[in-house]
Amino acid sequence: MTAHVPTPRLATAAPTVRPHHFRFHAPHAHLAPVFGSDWFGVHAEAFARFFGTPGFLVAQSVIVAIWIGLNVAGVTRFDLYPFILLNLAFSLQAAYAAPLILLAQTRQADRDKAHTDADAQHREALAEASAERQTLAMQQTAQLLELLRQNTELTRLTQEMSRRIEALTAEIHGQVVRPLADS
Repeated sequence: MTAHVPTPRLATAAPTVRPHHFRFHAPHAHLAPVFGSDWFGVHAEAFARFFGTPGFLVAQSVIVAIWIGLNVAGVTRFDLYPFILLNLAFSLQAAYAAPLILLAQTRQADRDKAHTDADAQHREALAEASAERQTLAMQQTAQLLELLRQNTELTRLTQEMSRRIEALTAEIHGQVVRPLADS
């Protein structure tokens, strides 16, 4: 009386290729250069970035101080008080700086939104992968528990067969030894 106990095969994880962690950002790579990657875009971005630096503020303050100093002191007389040419220069600077800065802010907002969306997709992919790993772990745990149950059953059957073999051996021994003792 031998019982056949099927042994389940352990599920093995299929070898997976680990995708690059920036894969969700790739579709938005075109947003990386603020003004584009051509000559104008590169220089416009550099110009827009320069407006917010301490170097620009210091240089502009020095130029304005020299401009006003030369005209007030009478060294030159190309822009006398009320400094209309200086006001025109500031207006021209503002006319170009404002659109460049607004364009940079708009493009930065687009990049931020794209990166936020890509990060959300990345988090969803991580959550999905985690759920898959958890499911696989639960399946493997269930299979291990089943294997342990089967091992326990096989051990019990082995013990039962050992007892039967021992009993049969004793019975055979008794049958063989008794006729020899009677003779």
